Amino acid sequence: MLRVVRRLFRPTITRSSFASQYIRLEIISGKNLQVPSERIPAGIYVSIDVDSKRRWKSAISALSSDKSVAWGNVVTLSSWGSPTFSMEIRASYEADRLLGNGEVIGTLKMSWDELLDHGDEPFDLSFLSVRGVHPSLTLKVAIVHACDNQNGALSNSLVDCKIARETDAGHARFAKYVTSENVSHLNAALEHFQLVLDQCPVSHPDHATALTNLANARLEGYARNDLQDIAATVSLFRDALALRPQRHPDHILSLYNLTAALTRRHKKKHSAADIREAAQLYHELLPLCPEGTYLRSIAAGGNGVDYVIRGCNDLPKDASDEGIHLRRVVLELCPLGHQLRPIALDKLAKAVEARFEQHGSIDDLDTSIQLGREAVFLCPEGHADRDVYMNNLANSLVSRFDHQGKHNDLDEAISLHEEALRLCPVGHKSRDFSLNNLGTAFIARFDKRGDIDDITRAISLRREALTLRPPGHPRRDTTLNNLAFALQTRYDELDVSEDLNEAIYLSRESLRLTRHDHPERHRTLHNLSSALCSRFTQTQENEDVEEAINLCQETLAALSSLHPDRYFSYMLLQKAYLTRYEILHDPADLSLTIENFRLASRHATQGFPHHIITAWNWVTVAGEHSHTSALEAYNTYFDLLDGHLATRSSTISRREAAAAFSDAKSLPVDAASCAIRHDKPRQAVELAEQGRGQQWSLASRLRTPVEDLESVNPTLAHNYLELSKLVSDAAQSSATIADRAVADRAATEYRRLTMRWEAVVAEIRDLRGFSRFLLPPLYEDLQAAARRGPVIILIASQYSCSAIIVPTSGDPHHVPLPSVALADLKILKDRFTRAIRHALRMNPTELRSDLIVLSRIIWDEIMLPIVNVLEHVLKLKRRSRIWLCPTAAFTSIPLHAANPFQTKADRSGKEPCLEDLYICSYTPTLSALTRSRQLMKKRVAPSFVAIGQGQPGTGKGKELLAVDGELELVHKLVPATANRTTISGDAATRAGALEALQQNTWVHLACHGKQDRAQPYNSHFVMRDEHLTLLDIMDKDIPHAEFAFLSACHTAVGDEETPDEVIHLAAGLQFSGFKSVVGTLWEVDDAVAKHVVKAFYENMFGDLKDGGVMDCTKAAWALNRATHAVKMTVPLEQRMVFIHIGV
Repeated sequence: MLRVVRRLFRPTITRSSFASQYIRLEIISGKNLQVPSERIPAGIYVSIDVDSKRRWKSAISALSSDKSVAWGNVVTLSSWGSPTFSMEIRASYEADRLLGNGEVIGTLKMSWDELLDHGDEPFDLSFLSVRGVHPSLTLKVAIVHACDNQNGALSNSLVDCKIARETDAGHARFAKYVTSENVSHLNAALEHFQLVLDQCPVSHPDHATALTNLANARLEGYARNDLQDIAATVSLFRDALALRPQRHPDHILSLYNLTAALTRRHKKKHSAADIREAAQLYHELLPLCPEGTYLRSIAAGGNGVDYVIRGCNDLPKDASDEGIHLRRVVLELCPLGHQLRPIALDKLAKAVEARFEQHGSIDDLDTSIQLGREAVFLCPEGHADRDVYMNNLANSLVSRFDHQGKHNDLDEAISLHEEALRLCPVGHKSRDFSLNNLGTAFIARFDKRGDIDDITRAISLRREALTLRPPGHPRRDTTLNNLAFALQTRYDELDVSEDLNEAIYLSRESLRLTRHDHPERHRTLHNLSSALCSRFTQTQENEDVEEAINLCQETLAALSSLHPDRYFSYMLLQKAYLTRYEILHDPADLSLTIENFRLASRHATQGFPHHIITAWNWVTVAGEHSHTSALEAYNTYFDLLDGHLATRSSTISRREAAAAFSDAKSLPVDAASCAIRHDKPRQAVELAEQGRGQQWSLASRLRTPVEDLESVNPTLAHNYLELSKLVSDAAQSSATIADRAVADRAATEYRRLTMRWEAVVAEIRDLRGFSRFLLPPLYEDLQAAARRGPVIILIASQYSCSAIIVPTSGDPHHVPLPSVALADLKILKDRFTRAIRHALRMNPTELRSDLIVLSRIIWDEIMLPIVNVLEHVLKLKRRSRIWLCPTAAFTSIPLHAANPFQTKADRSGKEPCLEDLYICSYTPTLSALTRSRQLMKKRVAPSFVAIGQGQPGTGKGKELLAVDGELELVHKLVPATANRTTISGDAATRAGALEALQQNTWVHLACHGKQDRAQPYNSHFVMRDEHLTLLDIMDKDIPHAEFAFLSACHTAVGDEETPDEVIHLAAGLQFSGFKSVVGTLWEVDDAVAKHVVKAFYENMFGDLKDGGVMDCTKAAWALNRATHAVKMTVPLEQRMVFIHIGV
């Protein structure tokens, strides 16, 4: 039937008018091209039968998603021989070599007159309805006077061979089956297709096509329950795909056919293997499907890839590499904007976190958090699953907090959990999950901060969760165990027996409900074991501790060697053995306790915070019970803390990480004291240095001189320097990031760079002579600090106070201080603070009686025993250099001011004080002094800058009236050869001062100084605009710098929270490159200070007239002479305030 869709008035063209001419026909396009069998074609083509011997075929063009096709094919035909012709639209299932003619979509027979009746404008021809729509073609016709050789495109005869006829018959019967659902048509189609396959052996070029046709018919029969066998069908599709490799024109369609078969089988049999394979195939298929094609629309639709995605999302969590790879494939099948992307992100996040829980790789946990953040971002307020994704992200953050100890993670997790709970009101299906998860976060915060409200709220939340999981609920066992853990935690804090008894009851009930093969059964065993240990300490019933030990051993048998939770098994075994030892006193139990400490602290897949706490507890237990492993425990603690701090990218974050273990801040001196008690003074020096110098050593490791390495392996030295710069740059850039997601990515990148850097360091350590490169120094290395004079380390420990003298050569000398205890030092420190405060309010001429008394105490009880060893054992000459390296409470006492303040027995004069006997300097650590000496090799022409800021501005301190006069004085005293400059007033800004520090080798700073005891890296010099902070100074590497005089308050006062680190402005300048620094311990009177300044520079540069050179190593001597010179004009506290640090 011919339906004229559009007809305009045109001149009539009769057959007689073109009897000797040709017809030019253009097949422009088609629409509504519905395939009767609903099979996806490789393309659509149009065929025209001119007569019984001639047929023309258009190109096979892809079907668009709207079931249209664009051809634009032109043919010139002669009407001679027949008044009519037939036109067909056919679906081809091969893009390459056609077998038969494909499936008929529509057929039309018409005369040439009817065709020409449409004139020379495009017109539409509509065909019989297929599934309720009428296929149509858009054509254009014209009469031409020449053939243009177009008839050459006509076939001389129609294809007529048995396999082609059988194939076409099969397509026809299959289409009838689909439209009529009469199984006889299916059977007939299968017979035709099987006959074709029998005639097309493996070597036949149409074998793949024959396989596909038969398989497709079988698949439809299976889908309609008319066939039961699907395995053979899938096999046929596999064989066809194997014959159509990549780049084969029909490869894409064969890929789709196999995915369709696997999907159909999954719908009935729910085979995980089928859905996994379908996902992999879609991952290959979709990028090959051109946008806008019908195949793409079907493959990317709800019954295509979306079904596969949902099927994969229903698979159980799989933390294997294969399982995670599948999740990544599924995520790639869900591009941005895809409705299933959030759940794909969440599923991958959970799989990766599960792998972290098994193997402990922090990279997995970071990846999980990044994925979780995106899932939450894609589900704004009002999204049905927002609470689920928020809960999962928060759980990952709690895990990372547990692993790395970053407070921001825990705070964010609690905020997310609280928001998720708000989204799950009473009656919500997920409320039980939110209650449990928020409880977990509160317990983590309780463990860190000790606020009893947190653990009380956690118990309340978990009790409510338990009511939502009544007997018979599949997750009741987990909630019972969670509540038991919370009660046990509160018992450990408050010692309420009811909590413990309930915890044991709940744990046993949870264990009763938990399958033996449940992957988290070990956690219930852990909780029950812990509770039984606690009850044993109450009742001393041996059955409890025996059961506790057996439960832990059962968990070890169940967990793989690298499972992170083996750590808790070791720790609970340690608890059980120690508890039993303290009651029964069997030495074997103490040995087992220590061995489990050892195993726990070294378990590779647990995080640093847990390891550090374990080592700390080991130290405590070994000390309390005088076990021989005490020094091993201290070493383990310092190594672990060093590794933990090294994971932090910024100076501030390293200090925050160290402050989390502030209760253990006395360990460096306690370790040294322990080594002394074991008569190991060398190890005492090593432990004191390693424990006290971590902040400085970690900050300086990227600035280590490599001259020796360059001479041995210049390529490796270059790689090391390049990576050091990359790590340093990454650390600085990450320090200012506020966005948590961006900060996470920066932290991951920093860790990857650090791993590359560590790999290069490992290569360096393999070189002969470099095995200790960047490792904690041994005594032989540290002794280099005493090359110019002995270094005296003053140990202030709870166990004993003493000094260790590191001589220029030989073993260290231990000097007991029997009359000094740690409590005495704290009292002495407080008395000094009050005496200084009082002296600053006194008239300059008044006698400083309190300071004199305190100076005598320092002399008699601390420095005199040391001086006796220096004089009588080391035979140290008077006026020699010595370096003081105080620890803990010693750092707040002016040791250099030790003075007997008494007349000699023969009344020939006063007894000499410490500074009469020796030239005293300080050093924060031995390594700092050694590093400064190494940098002395790089000397350049001196340049001197004086920076002064006497008018800091409103709210920044009082006006310093004497600053300008001090700057003028310094300018006069500094030799002209030093290229002198002065910066003051409006020019003395933060940026100006920083630039001056970098460009000059000698610096004099006169301004307000402020030590920030809460955050020492914020200690600062007050400039005109912004503060010049310690962190600003440390960020600059100034290897050519030599000397700095800090005529400002509080520039050499240590950090209250971590006093052993000696973090102050003077030490920061030394770290940045200044080898010699004069700093201050307390407030400086600027009007009086100028006298010390004048005397100092007169002594410093007095011999330059005789041809001398500016030498920063003279600074200690010059300060010593200056304080002697101003005794009559400067009060005692203003002479004592200045100290020298460095070479």
